[in-house]
Amino acid sequence: MKFTVSSSALLSLLATTGKVISNKNTLPILDYFLMELKDGNLKVTTSDLETTLAGAITVENFESEGTIAAPAKLMLDSLKEFPEMPLSIEVNDKTWEIKINWKSGSLSIPGASPVSYPAIPSLGEDKNEISLDVDTLVNGINKTIFATADDELRPVMNGVYINLDPEGITFVATDAHKLVKYTTETATNIKASFILPKKPANLLKTVLLKEDDAISVSFDTKNVVFKLKSHTLVCRLIEGNYPNYNAVIPTNNSNKVLIDRIELVNGIRRVAVCSNPTTNLIRMDISDNKVNLTAQDIDFSVSANETLNCSYEGSPISIGFKSTFLVEILSNIETPTVVIELADATRAGVFKPVYDDKQSSSTLMLLMPMMINA
Repeated sequence: MKFTVSSSALLSLLATTGKVISNKNTLPILDYFLMELKDGNLKVTTSDLETTLAGAITVENFESEGTIAAPAKLMLDSLKEFPEMPLSIEVNDKTWEIKINWKSGSLSIPGASPVSYPAIPSLGEDKNEISLDVDTLVNGINKTIFATADDELRPVMNGVYINLDPEGITFVATDAHKLVKYTTETATNIKASFILPKKPANLLKTVLLKEDDAISVSFDTKNVVFKLKSHTLVCRLIEGNYPNYNAVIPTNNSNKVLIDRIELVNGIRRVAVCSNPTTNLIRMDISDNKVNLTAQDIDFSVSANETLNCSYEGSPISIGFKSTFLVEILSNIETPTVVIELADATRAGVFKPVYDDKQSSSTLMLLMPMMINA
């Protein structure tokens, strides 16, 4: 195996695929890149057994083809030190030594046999296939991923639930305290759903930023495959039934608050400094087009309050929320104005962005309230 390649192109490919490599790999071979040169294309694959990411670049010229497992950390640490220049890479098929030559020097890295590298899982015959727009996928993941859980007892909540319907696509994430539902009117010709784990969702978010073509998505009951222009991501799905999220969304909320989102976030941050560090409770008293934010920590005799102007329809209400969750939800809404819909102090608050024009997608965020101690 012998070829010449641009140092920056190789580093970019290895850095992207290297994000899959786990710090706690059970198999030593998973700490390696699987590098395969065929027909002038260099394909690099990484895996942690749950997620596999493969990417490819075209090399400048090659003399012989082949496959090798190259140590990930050594390869990345070496390539980071090079400016943009052509590198000549030669692999000894017997000793698995990788030799990198450049204009003024060379280095040698011990590789390994690729034989024990795990195979990429294949989909069953019952697979579904769909083509998705990049923006749909990026927005769906970006809007929801922050609300996923880290719950070993309920693994279904550790990912983004993607529901495909003839009318549109719904992305949902929840950790039982907060819930995000993002719906887009992208019509699909199938009715199916799957739960995408958090790690591949984050990876996909990174890789998709470089894409402009439609993404091919195919999945069965166990795995999903995302085919991009120069990358392929395969990951094992989270198995199980996703909770009935529509059942927890309150429908008849008679109290509606229309408020400047940035003012509210900044007000919550200022007042939350004095909240109890265990509960982070912040109290909202809403009436007469005013929102009064209050936080106190009785143990240290500190308290803070701030009053903000708003447009309010409904009867006076007092409700408590965890300030860190409130800030998180409001920071993930992009519009300057937000509407908060409330039923009463014991039911979840619904947060929605307010747009000036009609949108082809809708975002709904929900936050469970906290008890306000009398």
